[in-house]
Amino acid sequence: MLGEFEYVLITAAAGLGDKAYGAAIREEIESSTGRKCSIGALYTTIDRLETKGLVKTWMGEATAQRGGRSKRMVRVTPKGVQAAKNFYDTVIQVSRGASWVTN
Repeated sequence: MLGEFEYVLITAAAGLGDKAYGAAIREEIESSTGRKCSIGALYTTIDRLETKGLVKTWMGEATAQRGGRSKRMVRVTPKGVQAAKNFYDTVIQVSRGASWVTN
């Protein structure tokens, strides 16, 4: 089962689609959660998710706006999509009956 941050990262990457790379994912996580995301935690988690086969990464083309550096692009694999769906379904299931749930 995914951890919370793994789920958030996969979800952010999936939402960004072809524009998913480290800095963009970090910005999405920070704006969505209101919490800071260190670059170290981000890339450590990306590496772990890639080892598990949940994301695939590759180096994109170098860009002038990044001083000629390449972006590390991220794509969620079908296995990653399934893991995120399972996490989401589990959270919904376990939340049923909790006092703060209105439905």
